Amino acid sequence: MKSTSRLWRWLGLICVLSFGALGYLGWEIYLSAPPIPKAVVSTDGDVLFTGEQVQLGQQAWLSAGGQQLGTVWGHGSYVAPDWSADWLHREAVALQAIRAAEQPRGGSLSEADRAAVNARVRDEMRRNTYDDIDGTVKVSAERARAIRQVAAHYESLFGSDPALAKLREQYAMTDGALPDPAERRALAAFFFWSAWAAVTNRPGETDLSYTSNWPHEPLVGNTLSTSAAMWSMASIILLLAGIAAMLWLQGRGEHEEEAQVPKADPLAGAKATPSMKATRKYFFAVIGLMLLQIAMGVITAHYAVEGQSFFGLPLAEVLPYVTSRTIHTQVGIFWIATAWLATGLYVAPLLSGKEPKLQKLGVDALFWALIVVVLGSTITGWLGTLQHRGIHFAFWLGNQGLEFTSMGRVWQLLLFAGLLFWVFLLGRALWPALKKPSETRGLIAMVFLSASCIGGFYATSLTWGQHTHYSMIEYWRWWLVHLWVEGFFEVFATAVVALIFTNLGLVRAASANRAIVAETIVFLFGGILGTLHHLYWTGTPTSVIAVGSVFSALEVVPLTLIGLEALQTWRRSRNVAWLGAYKWVILSFVAVGFWNTVGAGLLGFAINPPASLYYVQGLNMTAAHGHAALFGVYGMLGIGLMLFCLRGLYERNLHADKFLTPAFWSLNIGLAMMVFMSLLPAGIYQAWASLSKGLWYARSPEIMHSPVMETLVWLRVPGDIVFAVGSVFLALYALKLLRRGAVARQPALGAVASTAFKH
Repeated sequence: MKSTSRLWRWLGLICVLSFGALGYLGWEIYLSAPPIPKAVVSTDGDVLFTGEQVQLGQQAWLSAGGQQLGTVWGHGSYVAPDWSADWLHREAVALQAIRAAEQPRGGSLSEADRAAVNARVRDEMRRNTYDDIDGTVKVSAERARAIRQVAAHYESLFGSDPALAKLREQYAMTDGALPDPAERRALAAFFFWSAWAAVTNRPGETDLSYTSNWPHEPLVGNTLSTSAAMWSMASIILLLAGIAAMLWLQGRGEHEEEAQVPKADPLAGAKATPSMKATRKYFFAVIGLMLLQIAMGVITAHYAVEGQSFFGLPLAEVLPYVTSRTIHTQVGIFWIATAWLATGLYVAPLLSGKEPKLQKLGVDALFWALIVVVLGSTITGWLGTLQHRGIHFAFWLGNQGLEFTSMGRVWQLLLFAGLLFWVFLLGRALWPALKKPSETRGLIAMVFLSASCIGGFYATSLTWGQHTHYSMIEYWRWWLVHLWVEGFFEVFATAVVALIFTNLGLVRAASANRAIVAETIVFLFGGILGTLHHLYWTGTPTSVIAVGSVFSALEVVPLTLIGLEALQTWRRSRNVAWLGAYKWVILSFVAVGFWNTVGAGLLGFAINPPASLYYVQGLNMTAAHGHAALFGVYGMLGIGLMLFCLRGLYERNLHADKFLTPAFWSLNIGLAMMVFMSLLPAGIYQAWASLSKGLWYARSPEIMHSPVMETLVWLRVPGDIVFAVGSVFLALYALKLLRRGAVARQPALGAVASTAFKH
């Protein structure tokens, strides 16, 4: 008990210090973010852009799809270009041509003359001419000409110019993405500003831009900085040291006696209360949303080959790439979160042994509220994109254009209220168990605390507005996405699985209590400040690279042991006959351990060091990590939790486990095929292009629609088919249960509390 209390104190201290550091660095980002000038003015006195246009352009880009339509500073989708890198390259080439034409020999320059022109262009574009007093950026008349040329290209691209129809198809864009000419001019201003910040030297620095020289662009001297290279080496050393320390501590620790597995299933006679039964519809909704996500994923992937068609059908006219990708990413979060929410509502009365008054009504109300949010945000986002409803509709009701947090602000507010209501329902059901001293009270407390953080931290999605600086939008967006996925989701998942294993008799309660707090310390020690590895190149100070590289390396350390722990649990369970009923639950948790090690750990660390991310941010290396980690870890965990709950909601003899065998193996094998046959090779090929010529080249049509890349896109098909077959078998399993419809015959709940869940 003393050991556990000490661990809780360490956990509290680490959370306070880590969030304090994260908040302090957020303040530093706010102070040192690239300035938005009041005007960009040529030496001839012409005003090219105003600050109001830059801000309007940011809103216009987000309303047109934003991070679902290419990227800015590397965050978003991968078919269209990174607009900051694309503008930077186009402007540099245009300015070189203008400066070369000024030379006496014009286009027939000697190698020395051309090198001199290139050096002049490099120095001109890197020089910081921002005036703090009047808030203007001054550019030469020649650079102003280059800027106007590039701006005209984007105004035509986001309009309906037939000359760029082929390019729009290659980018998976629709004609007239921004119908308003004023918004298209403003969009050009925003793209210019994002490229200006990427090349202009930060005040007080030499050859280091506001984005730490990202993206890689040799034409203007954007190369990997010395500090990024040094901190990358430090992160690798820390990773190896951390793994060694973890293994050493694991080896020298006291090996506690293994739990004595009961001779019979402790949960065999558990009785489902009315609120527990009410969670059944959540799980069927989970499978429906999962099928929808897969369908949208197939369509989205195909748009990488046919940008506006699906096997010749003009599908983009009713379901453009922006919409299909938004649904694919957003619904993935929805179904995983729904599985977790339902699991919490199912296990809470089971753990406490009491059903709070009107709990079923609350569970039912929450379900229909979630359905309204899911359907409402999806439909309004689709209509807003299809009908070009404008920037205000996009922000409040439609598609905000931010990856994983794309729903309109009204829907975000409703979802936040729903999550808080979920925490309330969970807390009132767990309260009797939290009040009563027991061996598992620490685990129950961790479940409730992590659930409270999942609900409470969604408030970070409400911190930005329509006029918030893009650097700060990214800062707060990653507070939500990273701390949810690689922080509190991880803790909630570990605590729930520990509770399940404890009550099945696979793990001793005292050991689980200590282990869950210790693992939470390790998760959050690296996870909270590891948030910063998403922010290396988003206009942040170099201190973000230092802190982010160190702590993102430490994130990987606990993942190296999760796979081993899961495998050991599976081996212990194989010799117990009654655990056969939980075979696919336990194997799902084993799969979580595998994908945690491979998808989150190996593929995650492959891109996290600054020297790696400098070249691969915004490429398919990120997609390989994202698919393996999001579905492999959190998706498989959601499926495992769902299967566990369904065991208690239906008679054991009603479960068609014959469907679960092909479902499990097809989902995991299909995911592996998708990642290692298509996404990872595509990412490696793009990384070569980025290293050799620059990020603009890795995302250009020349690479994206090269025979190699299109072949790799087609190589997704076998994996997609195998994966889809697995989801169909899972759906058949659920349909069989739904059709049979009988709830398990169980004894009184009081008997459950006294026999199965000893407090």
